Amino acid sequence: MEYKDFPDTLRPRPYWVRYISAYIVFLLGVSIAKIKVQGRWNIPKRGPCVIACNHFGYLDPFFLVYAVQRPTSFLMQSDEGVERHFFWAPMTYGAILTDRNKLAPSTVKESVTALENEEVLGIFPEGGMKGFELAKAKPGAIYLSAMGHVQIVPIAIDGGNEAWEKIFHGVRSRIKINIGRPFGPFDIKGSKMEKRNQIETISSELMCRIAALLPDNKHGVYAKDKRIFHYRQENGFKKI
Repeated sequence: MEYKDFPDTLRPRPYWVRYISAYIVFLLGVSIAKIKVQGRWNIPKRGPCVIACNHFGYLDPFFLVYAVQRPTSFLMQSDEGVERHFFWAPMTYGAILTDRNKLAPSTVKESVTALENEEVLGIFPEGGMKGFELAKAKPGAIYLSAMGHVQIVPIAIDGGNEAWEKIFHGVRSRIKINIGRPFGPFDIKGSKMEKRNQIETISSELMCRIAALLPDNKHGVYAKDKRIFHYRQENGFKKI
């Protein structure tokens, strides 16, 4: 069975379910990995925001919940298969289904509703796992941030791609999660082409902000982009 065979009724679970799940995730996180989080102060304690993170490993949503410590409505691809042993995660925690290539009206409606309810909206802007280096972003993160008129918080997870395999070898992975300074919100306006150009420009900025939170060898298509150094200084972390 693949993810596309999931029930069409899959949605984010009630707030209290996700709230309790966050505590369970915290306890599990301590047991299966050595997790270091920098910049947690950049996550608003209340109110809506979009969190955008790289996606190198299957357990990334798990580590995000651990780091953010707020119930989160995650967007998940409806057009991509998911291995059988990971079904439990979206079925338990819930998710907003989305097509990587086109945001459906229902996806936009559910996402904006989550933000209007002052929740955290979690997005992997690359549109799924593309390997172990950064790839170009899809437009969804910036578009939904603009629609909800909320800030985006860039986040980077390093080490998550090895965590699943190490669990079965009895090894606790070392996971580094860096949370950058929020930026936005954005006012996207103009003609269709102008809006597209604005979204592409801001999407590139988002990925450079995520790159600034990762080691140099994980920058992928954004390697040696001059903006990364500036964003690293802005975040002020001693080590990446």
